[in-house]
Amino acid sequence: MGYYKIPMLLHAVTEGRELPACDLETSIQKSLELIITTKFGEHRSDPTFGCEIWDLDFELIVSARLWEEKLRQSLLKSITSHEHRLTNVEINAAISDVEKFNVLKQFTEIKKRVDIHITGQMKKTGEMFVFHTALFLSPLSVD
Repeated sequence: MGYYKIPMLLHAVTEGRELPACDLETSIQKSLELIITTKFGEHRSDPTFGCEIWDLDFELIVSARLWEEKLRQSLLKSITSHEHRLTNVEINAAISDVEKFNVLKQFTEIKKRVDIHITGQMKKTGEMFVFHTALFLSPLSVD
């Protein structure tokens, strides 16, 4: 059985074509990306879908460990509630300062970057699942 790719190309349906499909692992990866990049309340039919990264994005980071733990707990709660194809989910979130060259402004800036590692087991196959993403904060953007 295939899973629908995200983002869904709904114009394919109106044109009488099948929606593009992907495998289980890719579907879970895309689902996690959506959870991570969705603000609580943004999904109209389920205000609990998403994570707290949007609320934490502009928060003054006094303690990196506390910030990382808040994000980790938010992700764990949301993933266990909304991604039922995974079990034994473990999450690590690590924040760091990264020098990034801004091509448009022609200077190097220091940005906060959060690396998110998620592991678990796919219920359907019993296989290990590994996911990693990195995001820059304030404003939130993908690495």
